[in-house]
Amino acid sequence: MPIPAPIQQFIDGLSETAPARYDDLRAVIFNGSLKRSPEPSQTDGLLAIPRRIFEQVGVRVDEVRTADRVIPPGVYPDMTEQGYDADEFPEIYRSLVEPADIVILAGPIWLGDQSSLTRVIIERLYAYSGETNDRGQWSYYGKVGGALTTGNEDGGKHVNAQLLYALQHIGLTVPPQAETYWVGEAGPGPSYLDPEHGGERNAWTTRNAVFMAWNLLHMARMLRDAGGIPGHGTNADEWDLSQPDHPNPEYRR
Repeated sequence: MPIPAPIQQFIDGLSETAPARYDDLRAVIFNGSLKRSPEPSQTDGLLAIPRRIFEQVGVRVDEVRTADRVIPPGVYPDMTEQGYDADEFPEIYRSLVEPADIVILAGPIWLGDQSSLTRVIIERLYAYSGETNDRGQWSYYGKVGGALTTGNEDGGKHVNAQLLYALQHIGLTVPPQAETYWVGEAGPGPSYLDPEHGGERNAWTTRNAVFMAWNLLHMARMLRDAGGIPGHGTNADEWDLSQPDHPNPEYRR
């Protein structure tokens, strides 16, 4: 998605004066748009800002548009073991999420809440939260998370609060101001990419998108340089909750 020239020039200038290197970092973005590619996505329009910043400083960015993939709902790591014919999420997790330093949940608002496809990704990420790293910490320790929401009805803060809560609950670190959103007028108002009244002309949304991107980069850099979250007092292997075979990750912890 193209970014208006003045905004692009501004964010490119910030990238040129970055205080650290970020080219060893990886980011994965989940776009919960209900539209399949190549249909334009309003969410993808706003994602163009953090994506541009990441790419300008050398971060590898992988994006998953959930509508394009076969990802069944559920809280098991591999839903083919629960009767589904196919499940692409195990490979997405291993190849994109596991090596990522930054995870962004993005999507539209429908009926005042996150899209069904955004919720599916939360459930599937949650399914892997019972795995541990080499310190015995939950698998998402050391990663940072952010949220981005678009729509033309109320609910931006509500949706992002849910997304950020979910990310920190499964172990990701949420930096300050790690979210942005665009909502136009209530009802059938303008969408983000509408040429005259859309969000590309909204300085508040643009500013927050820039802040989100840089706060994610700064926190990811700090965690990578520190070797992750200290393991002292956060070793899950030291705890036996006596229900190791329970299907819900909460009870397997």
